[in-house]
Amino acid sequence: MSMYTRKAFAALVVLAALPFMAQAASRVAAEDGAHHTGTSPVGSALMHKNANQSAPPMTVAEFDQARQLYFERCAGCHGVLRKGATGKALTPETTLGQGTEYLKAFIGYGSPGGMPNFLTSGDFNEKEVDLMARYLQQEPPVPPEWGMKEMTESWKLVVKPQDRPKKQMNKINLKNVFSVTLRDAGEVALIDGDTKQIWGIVKTGYAVHISRVSASGRYVYVIGRDGKLDLIDMWYKQPTVVATLKVGIEARSVETSKFKGFEDKYAVAGSYWPPQYVITEGDTLKPLKIVSSRGMTVDGEYHPEPRVASIVASPHKPEWVINLKETGMIQLVDYSDIKNLKTTTIESAKFLHDGGWDSTKRYFLVAANASNKVAVVDTKLGKLAALVETSPKPHPGRGANFVHPKFGPVWATSHLGSDVITLIGTDPVKHKKYAWKVVQELKNHGAGSLFVKTHPKSKNLWADAPLNPDKELSESVSIYDIGNLNKAPEVLNLVKLSGLPESKLVKRVVHAEYNAAGDEVWFSLWAGKNEQSAIVVMDDKTRKVKTVITDPRLVTPTGKFNIWNTQEDIY
Repeated sequence: MSMYTRKAFAALVVLAALPFMAQAASRVAAEDGAHHTGTSPVGSALMHKNANQSAPPMTVAEFDQARQLYFERCAGCHGVLRKGATGKALTPETTLGQGTEYLKAFIGYGSPGGMPNFLTSGDFNEKEVDLMARYLQQEPPVPPEWGMKEMTESWKLVVKPQDRPKKQMNKINLKNVFSVTLRDAGEVALIDGDTKQIWGIVKTGYAVHISRVSASGRYVYVIGRDGKLDLIDMWYKQPTVVATLKVGIEARSVETSKFKGFEDKYAVAGSYWPPQYVITEGDTLKPLKIVSSRGMTVDGEYHPEPRVASIVASPHKPEWVINLKETGMIQLVDYSDIKNLKTTTIESAKFLHDGGWDSTKRYFLVAANASNKVAVVDTKLGKLAALVETSPKPHPGRGANFVHPKFGPVWATSHLGSDVITLIGTDPVKHKKYAWKVVQELKNHGAGSLFVKTHPKSKNLWADAPLNPDKELSESVSIYDIGNLNKAPEVLNLVKLSGLPESKLVKRVVHAEYNAAGDEVWFSLWAGKNEQSAIVVMDDKTRKVKTVITDPRLVTPTGKFNIWNTQEDIY
């Protein structure tokens, strides 16, 4: 155990042994109902003892419940150790001064800067808001490490490659399948994009963050926030998990090797905790090599938790672009010889999050949302091409590429912290004076946006705002005419258009995804776990509702990944 870990554990003393976050994360589905059973009676319960006596009292049971809620809803933005990234730091140095009542208001009602409204959205009840407000004033617990021993023990090769189908055993148009995250169910739904019917539902890790597709188009790699990585084979009659691996205690990213000669030879998965990435066999997920991401920030300070954010595979080199959130470092990892791994480290800005390719797939653009910048990496030269200043908290997902009528090829990002869509010029050859500059800002219908999306065959640009605390705004989307971007966007409330029963609780409209043909746009209506969710399919040309998928098995749908567009990095 490292000196840092020993010191952190010494600051946290309890009268009864608390289960580690690893155990808690693995039992999310089994214990989910316990989150709504109320707190333990103080009179007879063991009390959690915090190192700082100014922290409000909590029982051991309350502390354990709050820690699980924090993992599920808060750790992604604020960090496992609560040091902040996309969201602000939530360590006792800050939270004790704010006090319980202030924290309750902030947690419950959110802010236009991207903080969700957990109470008014129905994600938390009043007791849970109070619980979290007190928990945030405690010293953050430190989860255990997760090395090769633990990883190997977790690895399950369900079906060996030689025992899998030799040809596609179904008649599904795999190119137009959507891999849909069912967040709170810990599942992924594979939906036939042609028929709009659920082809199969696969049990996965909790709140799958992303689905990536093999270079062959046969396999889907999905990774849950609890670090569980699953390999889904779509050649069976029903989608089938053929291998699984727990890569850490919390994770977000996965990618495969895609350069010619290395197609699907390797997969790489990045963890939030422990801060590291693992290289595995592509068709079995057998772990081969673990690389720590702990180190110095761009400011020259050591950081104990540089989480691995987005990962993309270059089509031009045997190389992954791996983004280390808290350090602001971008790594170009050459996987041609993993025994003698060569890594180019590029300094950019904090805190790195999501990003995507420009239209040529030479330049990678990634949001450094705490610095209000977008970093541009020239992967051909292996150098930083630019740091572009933007409005607060860019959050692109993969972003959106299209040709602007005046500025030529541009890449777009939406923002968590401001109500604009930023367009950045991406053509340093034919439109040099606009390259790596903000050429235009479009007015979005609200801040709190997570995704912006278009398609090479579309004339529209779509943007959401699911984390805006205003119900009307979070249930709406903006649609821009790419041919006339000076015109105000059309704003549509998709929840009202869906025909679903009205509710006082919000149904967040999130994550536009095109079908393979580029003529439909799919949105998730993300309601509470006990509310009816749905997927709204919009006709891209007419901007009218085409289909509403209301299958009751669609529990809290969030991200949707069309197989063809994901396989080819079309956005």
